[in-house]
Amino acid sequence: MKTTRFITVGFTVLALVALTACGNRDRASGADSAEGQTQSRPESIRRTDGSRVQGGTDLRKVVRDIFNTADPNVTLEVNKYIWNASLDVLNFLPIEAADPFTGVFVTGYGTPPGGGQAYRATVYITDPALDARSLNVAMQTRGGRAVDPDTVRAIEDAILTRARQLRIREGKL
Repeated sequence: MKTTRFITVGFTVLALVALTACGNRDRASGADSAEGQTQSRPESIRRTDGSRVQGGTDLRKVVRDIFNTADPNVTLEVNKYIWNASLDVLNFLPIEAADPFTGVFVTGYGTPPGGGQAYRATVYITDPALDARSLNVAMQTRGGRAVDPDTVRAIEDAILTRARQLRIREGKL
């Protein structure tokens, strides 16, 4: 009984010593701030690109730099003909969310004219070029079933055809 109690007390003291050793390293050197509180700053912080930030740098700026790796002066461009053609071709579907800056819009369920099946679509325009590679359409039925790839391809073709018509109408071809 005394042995287990001795071991328990020994481990508790050992844990307390270990926690004390993990404390603030500036406290041991006596480096206190004006208010009498100890402040520790890391010598430097490593960024994702390998560069280092010195201790006096604002932490919010460092976090922003880590997560915003893209150049803020670069804008995403979306082909306006494909965007407008997508809205024209899929006008029977109610729009739930649209972001013309990233080229994504999501529709709700709707039934095409003369059809009996309800569909939902997500359109993603990835490039400013009037090209088939710039357009991605994903469709789903109300039951969550996959839409036939030929149907999706036909919708993409209709969108691209309408986009070319809009471009010709504007006279920029």
